[in-house]
Amino acid sequence: MPETAPFLRVLAGEPVWPPPLWMMRQAGRYLPEYRAIRAQAGSFLAFCYDPAMTVEATLQPIRRFGFDASIVFSDILVVPDALGQRVTFESGEGPRLTPITDGRGFDRLRETLDMAHLEPVFATIRRLKAELPAATPLIGFCGAPWTVASYMVAGRGTPDQAPARLLAYRDAGLFRRIVERLVASSIIYLRAQVEAGADALQIFDTWAGVLPTGEFERWCVEPVAAIVSGLRESHPATPIIVFARGAGPRLLELKDATGADAVGLDTATDPHWAARTLPEGTVTQGNLDPLALIAGGRALDAAVGRILAAFRHRPHIFNLGHGILPETPVAHVERLVELVRRG
Repeated sequence: MPETAPFLRVLAGEPVWPPPLWMMRQAGRYLPEYRAIRAQAGSFLAFCYDPAMTVEATLQPIRRFGFDASIVFSDILVVPDALGQRVTFESGEGPRLTPITDGRGFDRLRETLDMAHLEPVFATIRRLKAELPAATPLIGFCGAPWTVASYMVAGRGTPDQAPARLLAYRDAGLFRRIVERLVASSIIYLRAQVEAGADALQIFDTWAGVLPTGEFERWCVEPVAAIVSGLRESHPATPIIVFARGAGPRLLELKDATGADAVGLDTATDPHWAARTLPEGTVTQGNLDPLALIAGGRALDAAVGRILAAFRHRPHIFNLGHGILPETPVAHVERLVELVRRG
């Protein structure tokens, strides 16, 4: 991977203008070509474990928009799936897992990942390294332990992650065992992604914002820091982005405590506040509202302008503040690319 790739230069701390651009969930349902291959796949997990389909899905937004980075098409719940927890995806309803509510449920998990089960993910990465444009870095990823555990405990997505929060209060020992299993598994999983060819990594903590201060440190910061530390031991040169949705003013704590190379900013973070508050040289990523992208027009132009103005002289990767939504018009993404490339 050329060291001159703008995405990697920014992750090394260099301000690049115009900033490199990619989008969370950039491969997905807003693209007609994605919907066409998804219709052939059957279940969503079958799709995730089919390298031919995941390679194609990953390449589609690169071909169409020329983004500055690609992210492997997969899902954060392949980790509990590879630990032996039953995971399915119900059409229109999201993931369903057999809930872990007590020690017996935890004891049914494997002690470590079934790496053969995850081999299709690594095969996808190896194929992508051969098929991506030479100057386009590939991002590997995993879900942060808190977010993945919230699904494992509740058995589904919940509005406030109350099942996981309650278990963490009522039986902190059991919840810590779940989190520690996920920390160890995530290190193994991310290392394998790097060895297959991933140029950078992102850790997604989608539900971090529901945690009060003490619990945020215990269940978000400490587990992510342990993952980053484990990766540094084996792959010290691989840059790591941490995206903790809802972190807000705790972003600096998150970056300093974890040692991540960059922090993602969600839609609620004021970009000018971030530019004023985070130390010079802090690498940031984000944080366009996906709804502004759906709206398009003046709303999109103004929102993009605010972010570009805030980070004009700082190392920043332009992205959304959360994943792109299925109803996003392709023409609006084209306009976004035009605006960012113009700087």
